[in-house]
Amino acid sequence: MKNMITKSAKISGIELDDGEMSLINKYTLEPLSSDEVFAFKIAICGNEIDRDFEVFPTETLNALAKLFVGKTVLKDHQIKTDNQKARIYATEVVEDGSVSSTGEKYAQLIAHCYMLKNESNADLISDIRAGIKKEVSVSCVIGSTVCSICGADNRKAYCKHVNGREYDGKTCYFKLLLPKDAYEVSFVAVPAQPDAGVTKSYMDEPYKEEKNTTDENEVIDCDIGIIEAFVFAENQN
Repeated sequence: MKNMITKSAKISGIELDDGEMSLINKYTLEPLSSDEVFAFKIAICGNEIDRDFEVFPTETLNALAKLFVGKTVLKDHQIKTDNQKARIYATEVVEDGSVSSTGEKYAQLIAHCYMLKNESNADLISDIRAGIKKEVSVSCVIGSTVCSICGADNRKAYCKHVNGREYDGKTCYFKLLLPKDAYEVSFVAVPAQPDAGVTKSYMDEPYKEEKNTTDENEVIDCDIGIIEAFVFAENQN
């Protein structure tokens, strides 16, 4: 399993108006009022090179904007039904007038999310409002990772370049292109990017709800996954 990545995001509040409520109620069985809903925005990702020396170009942000609409927001990356706390009901790609280090106009993918104001969500809402819960990560499937030095697609063939290293005065980074799917957004505790948090893994299949197991075959599958990750790192080095 080696093709899913998770990237970082940040949270801010939303003032609900009739337009926002109309979008939210597309996902409800019965219409909700603004008094029943807590809404917030997540800056999912931008087109700046991150600490992993990877970047979502603007074309990728625009594609992800469509894929993330309707997806769930989890309490953490534990894929359990009870961990579903909110839903993304709209997205937008926003420019701020600056320029990214890749030369594109700087842009961010913003997700609009809603959750119910109920007893089970009360603590989480309080933590979001207080700025305690403000880092999240997002999970998606990327079809192509292109080297900025030689243009090789590392999903198809390995190149000799290592992200973060310099070659003839140019720093190598990888462009994340052709997103295939978006899975979820999760709250995280430890940020790794300068302005948000990052975790990362690569998978070909969507998440499945977790379960406790001691099955030997499943343990072997995990070991094989670790070996694949090690082989990838060795090729990169």
